[in-house]
Amino acid sequence: MNNSDMTSIAGARILIVDDMPANLGVLQQMLEAEGYQVLAATSGERALAIAGQFLPDLIVLDVMMPGIGGLETCRRLKADVATQPIPVIFITALTDTGDTVAGFDVGAVDYIHKPFQRAEVCARVRTHLQMCSYMNAYRYETDRLRAIINNMGEGLLTLAPDGRIASVNPVAQRMLGLQPGDIAGTHLFDLLAPPYDSHYRHWFQRGPDVCHGPHEVQLRAPQGLSVFVDVTITPVYSAEPMLVCLLHDISAHKRSQEELLRVASTDQLTGAANRRHFDIVLQREWQRAERSHTMLSLAMFDVDCFKGYNDTLGHHAGDQCLQRVAQALQSAAQRPTDVVARYGGEEFVLVFVDTDERTAEKLANNARRAVEALALPHPASGAAACVTVSGGVATLAPARGGNLQDLLRQADIALYRAKSLGRNRVVRAD
Repeated sequence: MNNSDMTSIAGARILIVDDMPANLGVLQQMLEAEGYQVLAATSGERALAIAGQFLPDLIVLDVMMPGIGGLETCRRLKADVATQPIPVIFITALTDTGDTVAGFDVGAVDYIHKPFQRAEVCARVRTHLQMCSYMNAYRYETDRLRAIINNMGEGLLTLAPDGRIASVNPVAQRMLGLQPGDIAGTHLFDLLAPPYDSHYRHWFQRGPDVCHGPHEVQLRAPQGLSVFVDVTITPVYSAEPMLVCLLHDISAHKRSQEELLRVASTDQLTGAANRRHFDIVLQREWQRAERSHTMLSLAMFDVDCFKGYNDTLGHHAGDQCLQRVAQALQSAAQRPTDVVARYGGEEFVLVFVDTDERTAEKLANNARRAVEALALPHPASGAAACVTVSGGVATLAPARGGNLQDLLRQADIALYRAKSLGRNRVVRAD
């Protein structure tokens, strides 16, 4: 048995310290009869050396000794990290309360009075060995649990019922951008980005008593980083109400999802939205305009004489031309709700949310002029010396009737009219 892992008091190692050999002999006989391993020292100096070398499980120490007395020996034992946990029982013939208090002040756990009574000696030794065994087992389990928590791959917090943070493990500390001094008084919802902060503030106000999650939330991460986590909060029923919160970092997964979505919704040649994404956006905005009784406008563009451009300059130049046109259209669509998509071939469409026909026509003309301003030479164009586009604009109020096909058909008719009128122009549908 050793001091760091005492599972039984049988075979415990005990150091007896007394300058009187007769006392040593009596105590050694008593303790060895109980099955203990006994070490002996006749001075404080020798006791310190033996304790440091063998780390006994218990020390029985005489108070009155020449040289380094018992009190000073105990004080030095408790000042050493290695010997500090070893329980010390003083043996003394003194009966003054002040002497007893002095022993407890320097770290002793008990007293045995002379002359020795076997039953008393064995009972006190056995009691403190058991207590030490229990404390060592508790420390072992505590250290093991702390090691698990500190080395786990997920963030772990303990929370008060109102969401106030009581403790965090290193992973959670890094996720949340916290320093040890930042924890006091901080609530979990203080560290969440909107709208998650409001949701969890209200949840804690209702008095959480059931498991919550896993739910995806975004943290107010340091240095402007976007950190997304799955958060799970579980009530723990103990002497005091407590919540255990687990944070699982899903930022990499989230970025992968966003990248997949971006690739799936982007035209690979031009970087504009693709036809699939355009269809989704148009359907969504039509339904929104129908609910809000607003107008939805659509501009449809066609690169003028693009076949001649390809035939004259080659398909590689044609691809570069489409890329530049898409960039010009996107630069003109400056409102956050404007969507530019490649409709097919050399055709592009712009979706204008909550926009009337006059405003849509103005925005479409801005886009047309942005393409013309590129000044890309077009030797085969019948409309201009450079690359131009023709556009048709249509506007509908979904709440007043019609459907998406009507909007697309009207924009296409208007585009045909723009081309028939000489190209490089925008025509608004009647």
